[in-house]
Amino acid sequence: MKKPLKILFATAEVAPLMSTGGLADVAAALPKALHKAGHDVRLILPFYQKLPRLPESCRRNMCLAHLGTHTAYGCLWETTLPDSEIPLYLVEHENYFGRMAPYGDGNHEYGDNAERFCFFSHAALDGIAGTGWKPDVVHCHDWPTAPMPLSLKTTFANHPVWAGVPSVYTIHNLAYQGRYGAEKMASTGFGPELFNPECLEYHGDLNLMKGAITSADRISTVSPRYAREIQTIEYGEGLDGILRNRKDILSGILNGADYSLWDPTTDPHIPENYSASDRAGKAVCKQAFQKQLGLPEKDVPLFGIVSRLVWQKGIDLVMESVLGLPEGVAQVAVLGTGERGVEEGLKHLESQRPDSVRVMLDFNVPIAHQLQAASDFFLMPSRYEPCGLSQFYSFAYGSIPIVRRSGGLADTVADCNPVNLKTGVANGFSFVPLTSHSLSARLQQAVELYGDPAAFKAVQDAGMALDFSWNRSCETYIELYRECIEAA
Repeated sequence: MKKPLKILFATAEVAPLMSTGGLADVAAALPKALHKAGHDVRLILPFYQKLPRLPESCRRNMCLAHLGTHTAYGCLWETTLPDSEIPLYLVEHENYFGRMAPYGDGNHEYGDNAERFCFFSHAALDGIAGTGWKPDVVHCHDWPTAPMPLSLKTTFANHPVWAGVPSVYTIHNLAYQGRYGAEKMASTGFGPELFNPECLEYHGDLNLMKGAITSADRISTVSPRYAREIQTIEYGEGLDGILRNRKDILSGILNGADYSLWDPTTDPHIPENYSASDRAGKAVCKQAFQKQLGLPEKDVPLFGIVSRLVWQKGIDLVMESVLGLPEGVAQVAVLGTGERGVEEGLKHLESQRPDSVRVMLDFNVPIAHQLQAASDFFLMPSRYEPCGLSQFYSFAYGSIPIVRRSGGLADTVADCNPVNLKTGVANGFSFVPLTSHSLSARLQQAVELYGDPAAFKAVQDAGMALDFSWNRSCETYIELYRECIEAA
């Protein structure tokens, strides 16, 4: 039997402490699966202002980062991830992280983000080294932890704790790269010799993610298809060439769903629980949600959206497509926050269809669960989607997903085409051309499917029978860690 691994899991957010999207859910669920499998996994996160204060007994040691222009000092705290036994380290620095939001206020990013997260990466390694615990591998996530793989290969290459410790770097969304003006390089803590086209320099700018891609021992993304897509010009966000150069160490591992939180048979947030074998409670959930939103309590399909309201998510297509449906044949409920223009567009749609559209500009976990339980269909018309998690929840809750065929959505949603319907594998609708016409056609087909109860139930059945728990993906990550360690 192979020995358990010691894994440091570095992230800028983790649910329920700090969350802006799917990364936080993954950062909470994957470590729990690794812990359950017998591995010593520990998380490290910035100590943001909104996090609960800790007793002095949780203080571990001072940590520091040499940032070129100065040395910044912080403090490492140790607690546990909520509702688990998993150790959680927090890097405190009042000036960098004494803020309620992780990356910025509203539509504006903090001007010192490059310095903030370079401090986090360097100080995290310095602080962990002082605890007496040494991981076998460091797993870093997205651009805020991108300095860490490079730091392991440079600043800490000869460190008594960190020398030879490999890193895995996971790209959750290639569009967010930590790209800043060249003037920010001076406060990263990296030497000027690393500002070159083979490392941190990108068209004259500083690019933290590029540094991670060039220095990590293994690179992963959150779905097999996304791993292929980011090597193309269309989806590569300018880094497709360097990713193709590292394709031998690049893999796509599908995210999973945390069914301890997303299970309609036990969900405490919904008015009545239900299961695949007894769906009576879903009708109760829908009627209660209609009443809660002030929608007519009528038997028409309810389309749900829970999303960041940003351009990437294709919400503009929804606005145009919904107006293409005859009035009164369907209802739409939207939950989320995001870009002002998208929010205003949705509120305008609501004003045009007051009897069938409701828009809730909020981030609300209980309502997100209630919307999944109430919806007959769930819309995800993303321009690109590295993996997506909401379709997993939709399958479990019997809400049939309607998606653009991209990334993890293409890996998980089997279209309701004649062949898939005949063979019983159809579990949703997908479309390719990025047009409101394509989405409108799918919405109309969904309305027609809803009008055929037997066919509708068959598609629901196919989705509710799927299992996207973290167990399978967890085992794949463990194999990746071992491969990484053996090659180091």
